[in-house]
Amino acid sequence: MFTAAMISSAESSITTFSKAFKPLYGEANIVSYEDEGSVEIAMDETTSSGFHSKQMYTQGYFETSLKLPDSYTAGVVVTFYSSNNQKYPYRHDEIDFEFLGGGKWSLQTNFYGEGHVERGREERYDLWFDPSEDFHRYAILWGPERITYYVDRVPIRHVNKAPSIREEFPSKEMRLYATIWNGSDWATGGGKYKMDMSYGPFIAKYSGFVMNGCPFNETAQDCRDYGMGLTRVERLKMNGFRRRWMTYSYCYDKKRYPLALPDCVFNRNELRHLHKLHPKTFGSN
Repeated sequence: MFTAAMISSAESSITTFSKAFKPLYGEANIVSYEDEGSVEIAMDETTSSGFHSKQMYTQGYFETSLKLPDSYTAGVVVTFYSSNNQKYPYRHDEIDFEFLGGGKWSLQTNFYGEGHVERGREERYDLWFDPSEDFHRYAILWGPERITYYVDRVPIRHVNKAPSIREEFPSKEMRLYATIWNGSDWATGGGKYKMDMSYGPFIAKYSGFVMNGCPFNETAQDCRDYGMGLTRVERLKMNGFRRRWMTYSYCYDKKRYPLALPDCVFNRNELRHLHKLHPKTFGSN
């Protein structure tokens, strides 16, 4: 079992960019530094950019330290996520961190399996810090039965695989990705505010990569279980974060999902908080 103690000692598993990753696209806008331990990716007038892990993994704990672009960033999207869309283009799985630019950065998490993009399970949050001022840690813990998202080692979202979720839970081997791209059609105010390249180029900096996972091997049979439950202290921290900083959750959006998806776990405090922010979207019924 992958334990909280293992997460806290993840520094021992830090690897370099050149050892774990390779460019995905926009190679001219990908620059490694600090002896290949860090990398920056940019979006300018000619191209965006991104990289992905050399290996695929069946589960694991994956972490990076990330510093987001500053200045006016409406429409800019920066990501750290796992996916297998290149291997399974019509039935891919995905577990996402997406950072949405604007007057301030917003963090979105999502996951799906077997290409069920239309059944997205998005949540969005404000952060208690400015992610463009300094590096902060973002991590995904993915196991056969659970997914946990962490910000600075604080769990902000924990998902258990409900029996009825079936193939919509990510289960196939995936790579880790990081990208920066133009999401003007949806990312800021639902597409109301567009990217302005006069404030570019936009640069995201990644460092401190932890790739503590089970590499995919067609013949491999044994891999320790990276899924784990939360301790009482972790759950208290997570609940406190969600009550204060969550700004959207698919579970409470009855306009989008009149019948809630099977993995939803309802919390009155979360609903009360969201209703105050957006009463039209999150009715208190």
